[in-house]
Amino acid sequence: MGGRRILVVEDNPLNLKLVRDVLAASGYDVVEAHTGEEGVDLAGTCDPDLVLMDLQLPGIDGYEALRRLRRDPRLEEVPVVAVTAFAMKEDRERTSREGFDGYLGKPISVPALPSQVGDFLERGRANGR
Repeated sequence: MGGRRILVVEDNPLNLKLVRDVLAASGYDVVEAHTGEEGVDLAGTCDPDLVLMDLQLPGIDGYEALRRLRRDPRLEEVPVVAVTAFAMKEDRERTSREGFDGYLGKPISVPALPSQVGDFLERGRANGR
């Protein structure tokens, strides 16, 4: 499980610290971005195995950041998981329809996060690319 690189795109410093600390303690290499634009730029250079993308970000939102990531051939195989406090069924359906490979609701479950990330890494891209 450990040693894989996870790009976390999150503008809330407390949420970012929580996710970073939990994943780092589980052996993951965590790269941080604070805006959608920064996340897109870093994804192109840090070679992530998985991207955890907050949907509400300053500048471009998580949906636009995902669209930009999907235009980069280097990132075709990288699963991108939506992370959001919006937990209604319609929100989950929209993330799937927009092309996210998974969904994590906030607040993040600290005990479950490492295994959830492991599951996303194992499954890969939802559309089977």
